[in-house]
Amino acid sequence: MWFNKRKPPVIRTLVGEGTVLSGNLAFTDGLRIDGEVHGDVEASGDRSIVVVSENARVYGKVKAGHVIINGEVRGPVISHELLELQPKARVTGDVRYELLEMHQGALIDGEIRPLKSADKPALKLAASNDA
Repeated sequence: MWFNKRKPPVIRTLVGEGTVLSGNLAFTDGLRIDGEVHGDVEASGDRSIVVVSENARVYGKVKAGHVIINGEVRGPVISHELLELQPKARVTGDVRYELLEMHQGALIDGEIRPLKSADKPALKLAASNDA
């Protein structure tokens, strides 16, 4: 069981805090966004990760294998493996996912649909930290 877990891709690219990038951003492996991107953010393969940190903003599509959002995305989000919506995530746009983990406090203004049309979507509820 433990041996079946794959190592996550290495984050090799950073859009730093205070940086504003205008234009589409294509990447491989991993990307962390702490600044602002005006354009689409797309991985070149399913085996990829993008992190949109708490103070980050993306105005465009976000597409990768593993997507972690704790900031703001204004555009569609597509995750081919796992979509994690952290407590401060704000998504305005349609969301497509293979697996979804959504924490209390995360907001989505758009349609939420699994990539595969199934009777029961793969949905994982995050446990509340309130005791």
